[in-house]
Amino acid sequence: MSGLTALQVKNARPGRHADGRGLYLVVRDSGSRAWVLRAQVEGKRQDFGLGAADKVSLSQARAKASEFRAKLKSGESVRTAKAAAKTVPTFSETARSCHMAIKGGWANKRHSDSWLASLDRHIFPWIGDRRVDEITSVMVRDALAPIWMKTPETARRALQRIGTVLDYAHIEGWCPHEAALRSVTKGLPKQPADEGHFEAMPYADVPAFYARLQALPETPGRDALMFTIFTAARSGETRHATWPEFDLQAATWSIPPARMKMKKLHVVPLTPPVIELLRRRWRLRSEDHGLAFSTDGLRPLSDMTMTKVLRDFGLEKITVHGFRSSFTDWAAEKTKVPKEVVDKALAHKLIDRVEAAYRRTDFFERRRRLMESWAKYVKGAAKI
Repeated sequence: MSGLTALQVKNARPGRHADGRGLYLVVRDSGSRAWVLRAQVEGKRQDFGLGAADKVSLSQARAKASEFRAKLKSGESVRTAKAAAKTVPTFSETARSCHMAIKGGWANKRHSDSWLASLDRHIFPWIGDRRVDEITSVMVRDALAPIWMKTPETARRALQRIGTVLDYAHIEGWCPHEAALRSVTKGLPKQPADEGHFEAMPYADVPAFYARLQALPETPGRDALMFTIFTAARSGETRHATWPEFDLQAATWSIPPARMKMKKLHVVPLTPPVIELLRRRWRLRSEDHGLAFSTDGLRPLSDMTMTKVLRDFGLEKITVHGFRSSFTDWAAEKTKVPKEVVDKALAHKLIDRVEAAYRRTDFFERRRRLMESWAKYVKGAAKI
């Protein structure tokens, strides 16, 4: 039979490598390798995953492809044919495949080793032998329960890594749906606050605090703090914001890559109260291209200017950065917005390359609705 050889499969570089009759070996830049069958279904060309190449050999892939084509030709549904061709690995097998796919992007070998070791020690004994498509949030909760309060940081990292493995399984076609783990922590006790984290104002206190802010004189520091609360921005992003970054007609704030922590353009949807605040500050500007929050448009506010507003209220431990956590907690407790949308609103870095590859969209319209709901909550105009 013409086509690929076992040696060619082993040494294949990133790209699509044809074996014949629609069977391809797909090698990604991350190093992950998977078998894909391209077939005609109702006149349309579709690709179907046949499994990871480190689990499915060339001969096995050919056999599965042949079986898949035969079932489609006999008139069976796509779902039935996929079920017959697909071999779903266990959670532990999936985790090891996922680790192989993403570890090339880590410079720190110790981190690479600990990533898998924590799952091996704490999670595999509970769900390692279960098929990955059978994993539920209840199983994950039960696996985390023994370490959730004993070693909180380890437990949180394990939860994140479980999510990464399940996302990887979804990408590979082993799980029909994206992982839904947001409810896991609701079935576990609240962990103690970590020392060294930014102290956050409880989200329930933010509307009352905002009302107190409104009663203060209109100063650059007060306005900058109000703006930061509404946008959930980092203080440095606010303090260095210039007028050309704002499009009040489109209600957007485009923060250039050079000023972003992740060095990528971040477009923030602006809500009505933010637009109103910026229009007022525009009338006070000293020049059209200067800083939006400044006394002279040239020198940015110091990092302590907004903090001083908090201290004047007697809030000695609350930090400006902590309002991002207030926003995050509110979104988790009071909305049904997916975590990935909230992460995009905060311009958070996606932890690993698998997740980054899967979540390419910036969810802009969903973020706009989220920020509008947050603005209404902060102003006390709506119960979310």
